[in-house]
Amino acid sequence: MIIGVLKEPVPETRVSLLAESVAVLTKKGITVLVESGAGDHAFCNDAEYESAGAVIKSRSEVLQAADILLSIHQPAQSEIPGLKNKVIIGVFQPLLNVDQMKDWAIKGLTTFSLDMLPRTTRAQAMDVLSSQGNIAGYKAVLTAANIYGRYFPMFMTAAGSIKPAKVLILGAGVAGLQAIATAKRLGAVIEVFDTRPAVKEEVMSLGAKFVEVEGAADASKAGGYAVEQTEEYKQKQQQKIAESIAKADIVITTAQIPGKKAPILITEEMMKAMRNGSVIIDIAAATGGNTPFTKNNETVKVGGVTIVGNSYLPSTMSSDASKLYGKNILNFLQLIIDKENNINLNWDDDLVKGCCITHNGEVVHERVIPLSP
Repeated sequence: MIIGVLKEPVPETRVSLLAESVAVLTKKGITVLVESGAGDHAFCNDAEYESAGAVIKSRSEVLQAADILLSIHQPAQSEIPGLKNKVIIGVFQPLLNVDQMKDWAIKGLTTFSLDMLPRTTRAQAMDVLSSQGNIAGYKAVLTAANIYGRYFPMFMTAAGSIKPAKVLILGAGVAGLQAIATAKRLGAVIEVFDTRPAVKEEVMSLGAKFVEVEGAADASKAGGYAVEQTEEYKQKQQQKIAESIAKADIVITTAQIPGKKAPILITEEMMKAMRNGSVIIDIAAATGGNTPFTKNNETVKVGGVTIVGNSYLPSTMSSDASKLYGKNILNFLQLIIDKENNINLNWDDDLVKGCCITHNGEVVHERVIPLSP
């Protein structure tokens, strides 16, 4: 069994496995090939990988020799034809990249996209969306605090008092909850919106106010993901958001729906009511953003409001992000590698089946198949 770790394209700074995770595999007798320089931006150099038992190779050598390839992002299209009968594991957003998945199927790849894992208790140990979303929520607040030209906490000084910043968080998933906790530590006053009433208790336990909007669609059967809402609900939601956003200094938006463009939650009209100097951090930028002005991996100003669209927030903490991602990978590999270190794809396992996108020349995921006739 040979596992290959590929270097990610710029501007990604993470790597699929750090040396400490490689050591776990090599101790089991698995050969690990690491592309030269793969961990440089995550503060893990080639010498550390070699100390962990890995073999440093060129990219072409890793691609050719490995049975399982680890790459957070998609390899170059020109490299795909040479990967027939190989297993590739990463975060490939198959619902948005259907044509690529069809091509990978035709080329004979077996593809596992960990962003498609069922959101179950058993899957938590390999849930890359949660491990990386946690970092995104944390860094979103710190990024906002750095840009925002005023204090976050309340200050009482001889020169006068400073009111605490008011933070509005749209979406109380893993990223949103971490954003709440981080903003609370910095002394902000926080309001939170989410379409799932079930998260109200978690939000309040972190010290934030949960703003309820009645009539949300039932998301209990969506596997932990958000679902599309009715037009009536969206109107009620926008009215409530408009009331809160007019008072907010910082807005963190996290709302995404798998396979769809991110919903527009903050309209141009709402932004006109925001205080001059306010900041919006749009974590949903990769799928279009929650404002009509969001540009992925860019910072734009609309009137007096700064909008930061950043889908690479986890990469700003490359070492810890890679450590957590690598642990997720190790846990998933246990499901597809047997005790003799052979690939064993158990299709009766809901997690293996749930994130397999292509296999045996076909697109096999039940949610991707309808999109790729």
